[in-house]
Amino acid sequence: MNEMDRSLFALREMDELAAGDTPVHRLCPAAKLLTTIAYIAAVVSFGKYQLGGLLVLIMYPALLFSLSGVPVSTCFRKLRFVLPLVLAVGLFNPLFDRAPLLNVGGVAVSGGVVSMVTLMVKGVLCLTASFLLAATTPIDALCAALRQFRVPSLLVTLLLLTYRYVGVMTEELSVMTDAYRLRAPGQKGLHVSAWGSFLGQLLLRSADRAEELYGSMLLRGFRGEFTYAAGRPWTCRDTVWFAVWTALFVLCRVFDVAGLLGALLTGGMR
Repeated sequence: MNEMDRSLFALREMDELAAGDTPVHRLCPAAKLLTTIAYIAAVVSFGKYQLGGLLVLIMYPALLFSLSGVPVSTCFRKLRFVLPLVLAVGLFNPLFDRAPLLNVGGVAVSGGVVSMVTLMVKGVLCLTASFLLAATTPIDALCAALRQFRVPSLLVTLLLLTYRYVGVMTEELSVMTDAYRLRAPGQKGLHVSAWGSFLGQLLLRSADRAEELYGSMLLRGFRGEFTYAAGRPWTCRDTVWFAVWTALFVLCRVFDVAGLLGALLTGGMR
């Protein structure tokens, strides 16, 4: 399987994950979207040295992985190209903040190391929450939820078309790559001399495919905004889901839950 085939398979796999039937999948998309936004806001609001509070918030994605049936390995496999960029954000913090902040087992840990790890954890948690939202909510339902919150139709339409266009372009690239391999069976990858013609053909095929798709959209009544199918209505279960999680996020943000849990555990051990 070449890289284009893997990309196409990844998109289809995301659609299959979002079409599941678990307690998380059955929640209203608007409730899941609001909860994800509240979670990301809580994660980002922690200070650069408040690593303990962030570690407590791991409970949210951990529970969602369990309830939704989405494998943790699938999440990190699909985020493998983005995670290195996120993890590299705070790599230089130890060079600029060398003042000792903690003492772990007799080893002094500088504030730069703590802030570096905190930034890394923030990035991983935000990416994981966003992935879980996409893996448990179809793109059409997610766009419909955005429109419910009065997000401009232009932005929502661009989001939906971009997502769909990535799939279409991946199919075109897969066809062209297969055709190139058949014409050069003993060659690995795309030769430098063929880059120009390959990109030119991709541009022409993209223009033709775009015209065909736009004509099909007009025949189906497209007038600048999609008509989204009625999604799952907001129910009492969605209210409880959003209220409970938001309350927990606020609790973890206002109080030192990690410190309280540590005190309880150490007190119990005594």
